[in-house]
Amino acid sequence: CETCSKEEAKYRCPRCMKYSCSLLCVKKHKLALSCNGVRDKTAFVPVNEFTDLNLLSDYRFLEDVGRTADAAARHCTVHSPATKRLLYCLRNKARGCNIELKTLPVGFTKRRENSTTFNSMENKFYWHLKLIFPHCHAEYTLKGVPDDKTLADILKPYIDPVESDPVVCQRLKIYTASPQSDVRILMKIENRNRNSIRYNELDASRSLLENLKGKVIIEYPTLFVVLKTLKNDMVVLGQDGSEPAENSDSESSSLSSVEEGEIRDSS
Repeated sequence: CETCSKEEAKYRCPRCMKYSCSLLCVKKHKLALSCNGVRDKTAFVPVNEFTDLNLLSDYRFLEDVGRTADAAARHCTVHSPATKRLLYCLRNKARGCNIELKTLPVGFTKRRENSTTFNSMENKFYWHLKLIFPHCHAEYTLKGVPDDKTLADILKPYIDPVESDPVVCQRLKIYTASPQSDVRILMKIENRNRNSIRYNELDASRSLLENLKGKVIIEYPTLFVVLKTLKNDMVVLGQDGSEPAENSDSESSSLSSVEEGEIRDSS
């Protein structure tokens, strides 16, 4: 047993392959390693280790994906006139603001999460927004963010040394302890190949709407808050010396990478 090192192992975890001798040790190893005990159907397997069982597993995974997609397509809300009108209105209003808003089919995680609305009386978007702080492995979801709010104001409750919540401030200590001039806000450019991930850098002093203009958004904006000195692995378009600083709409991958991840979530 790899947990207690006393008894003979009887079980092996499908997720992390750790050996355990009893239910107690199984629970301990899950707690210690934050393991859910569920086999990762999408884990990478080297070609020299690929067996018939792996092939069968992949085949069954694809069947599950097919069933999930079919169930989503048959969902009653897909064909609901009210749902179609709402999505059409959102996309049309976004297009009027020079924003290309793409929506996913019912059943996808981002489609279920999205709470973005458009207020016709105020002629304003209230965005569903996700903030990711990669250096602290933290992410936060905001709902009803007005499009005229600046990014600096949006981030104040999180990384401002004075105005941020004490609990959040402690978790994001590396950000609050750094000069505000070192903070960069990035947004991933959609419609690119998976092996060519690039980001646009946003202007914290400008409103959310101004920053989203000319961009492609899938369901809702996801912003990556990084520090200038620690974002070496995140290539900003126009700063790698090989590509111009503009959004590329000519890529052929479209929603493939997002759909693949979302289908796996749904299955």
